[in-house]
Amino acid sequence: MRGFAVLGLLVAAIPLWAQDQTPVFRVTSELVLVDVQVLHAKTGAPAPLLQASDFRVSEEGVAQEIRHFSRDEFPLSVGLLFDLTDSVKPELKRLAEGAKTALEHFKGADEVAVMVYSGHASLVDGFTKDRAQTVQAIEKAAAMSSGEPAHFNEGVYQAAMELRQSASPGTRRVIIWLTDNLPNVPYRKKYPVHTEAEAFRVLQEDGVVVAPILLKNPFWAALAPVVAAAEAPHRKAFPPGDARKYAELTGGQAVGLRGKKPDERLGQLIDELRARYTIGYRPSDPQPAGTFRKVRVELVGESLRPKEWTVLASQGYYRK
Repeated sequence: MRGFAVLGLLVAAIPLWAQDQTPVFRVTSELVLVDVQVLHAKTGAPAPLLQASDFRVSEEGVAQEIRHFSRDEFPLSVGLLFDLTDSVKPELKRLAEGAKTALEHFKGADEVAVMVYSGHASLVDGFTKDRAQTVQAIEKAAAMSSGEPAHFNEGVYQAAMELRQSASPGTRRVIIWLTDNLPNVPYRKKYPVHTEAEAFRVLQEDGVVVAPILLKNPFWAALAPVVAAAEAPHRKAFPPGDARKYAELTGGQAVGLRGKKPDERLGQLIDELRARYTIGYRPSDPQPAGTFRKVRVELVGESLRPKEWTVLASQGYYRK
């Protein structure tokens, strides 16, 4: 295991700032860190600045004492994951045209990798803080093509595994995923792939947040029921995955373009990810390694009316 997971790693890095403003990390023990975002239930707007006292965290139904609370202190390790199917390619090309501006929303300490997938997943460029290098990788991805089906679970699994290669010891791990959310059922033996359950396992082991940008293509959306009908006999045995479900279970937000260009929406999403909170607690109930633990984060106090707001956080993690 490399690096630092936002949720599920029982060793946390608390940053101290050196004179040159480079983050220096001091290791504490037995902390679970939860990446949290609070949005208005109707408008989707981020909540005003909150404090630790505005949250309650429980593990397996037992309230936990918040030991760490911060906002945008830890840098990001982001895997950009691009669907190579024909329905996504036009928007991927548009994204490449404005990639330089979109990537300016990252901080200097943030690192980015670029991956693509269809029937299988491929790494275009590994983690780097060189924005020009990432722009070139996005342009390269936009020029690629594939006649293979779209296997969501394999793409997400491999992106999560690549995040384990992150060189930074203390980062929040995120997959930003450009997709039309029209997966193919992975039943063909020609494409050996990982399952949905395997993908969720690695995400929740390492505290990876999945943040999909969902695209709509009327032509392909009209064909989707036909494809779904043809693949229906295999769907139960081979769940194809769903971008919204990946976001929900990992505490991410699935968003559309909202009338914006892909690069504009990417820049806005980066800002939203950086503004999330990190809440840390020391589990009160020790369990063996590999045990899955359910986590719930709620709003309390008087700052906001809880019913008017949605709290996004991973639904659980695996003990290390």
